[in-house]
Amino acid sequence: MTKPLNGDFSTPIDDRYFEDYLPGSVYEYGTVTVSEAEILQFAERFDPQPIHVDPEYASGGPFGGLIASGWHSGGIFMRMYADHYLSRVASLASPGLDELRWPSPLRPGDTVRLRATVLEARPSRSKPDRGIVRTRGELLTEDGRTVLDLVAVNLLLRRPTTA
Repeated sequence: MTKPLNGDFSTPIDDRYFEDYLPGSVYEYGTVTVSEAEILQFAERFDPQPIHVDPEYASGGPFGGLIASGWHSGGIFMRMYADHYLSRVASLASPGLDELRWPSPLRPGDTVRLRATVLEARPSRSKPDRGIVRTRGELLTEDGRTVLDLVAVNLLLRRPTTA
């Protein structure tokens, strides 16, 4: 597990509840380096387009070389998000993602970090024991390129009250 780059929550991941996700807070975690072998292995199994599985074809393609599947970058994002950002005690589920984009390609040798920005945290109107957190998630390369940009929606339990 890697450590956060720019500070972390004031509460550890195994004691983090809805109330700890404060709108405007930004957290960065990293890093993961992707290899050509990983790109090929993922793409051969899940996204066998020539730009992902055939380095010779990809060299003459629109990106001038082999690139990772966007779904591969999504998997890298999810692992970092679960390891560092999502509560281990309060995360219930996710109803989905919004605004999923891959603005620039993830290439062999790229090293990425996760940036998570809390956009919104609001209590559920129908279930008072939980809240809804919207987070902008980005994977950024060392030179600042964004290779994945999305908005995640997560359901999190509220901190239990002690009576």
